[in-house]
Amino acid sequence: EEIQRETAYPDGKVEKVLKNGCHLIFFPNGTWKKVGSDGKTITITFFNGDVKQVMPDQTVIYYYADAKTTHTTYSDGLEVLQFSNGQIEKHYPDGKKEITFPDQTIKNLFTDGQEESIFPDGTIVRIQRDGSKTIEFNNGQRELHTSQFKRREYPDGTVKTVYMNGQQETKYVSGRVRIKDKDGNIIMDTKV
Repeated sequence: EEIQRETAYPDGKVEKVLKNGCHLIFFPNGTWKKVGSDGKTITITFFNGDVKQVMPDQTVIYYYADAKTTHTTYSDGLEVLQFSNGQIEKHYPDGKKEITFPDQTIKNLFTDGQEESIFPDGTIVRIQRDGSKTIEFNNGQRELHTSQFKRREYPDGTVKTVYMNGQQETKYVSGRVRIKDKDGNIIMDTKV
């Protein structure tokens, strides 16, 4: 672009005004700033390679050169971080966070302390504030983990529970109940 005017300041800063209305400001440390002809689009390229862009709608895009990470802050408060490994984090104004990992697993962190992870195979893991965990498998099975037991529920209605003392209890749809001790010995079986 053609330069309309160039000004050198005593502190070493140089400002160039282009004919298209853009302003370029060069700082002695190697940082430079471009103000678009609209006066609202601003790009600052720092001496270390970082780049900060301010868009007309007040969206701020900051690229961290060393980490190869982009941090975008939207005017509504949403923040999106994009990492070089493909991980993307969304930080919502209400405090909720959504993380998409390179393998496309999605983890939601809720403001009340609950967590939810959705895996590429369709498995969903939910963790409650008390630490209990529910796992929903893509084959229809479901697991519940608490501090007292682990329970698996099968699509046919069978429920198998393993207690912290090692005892196992299996309830079948037919009404049959089988209980094993911690060593796997059957201590009760109500065959129907």
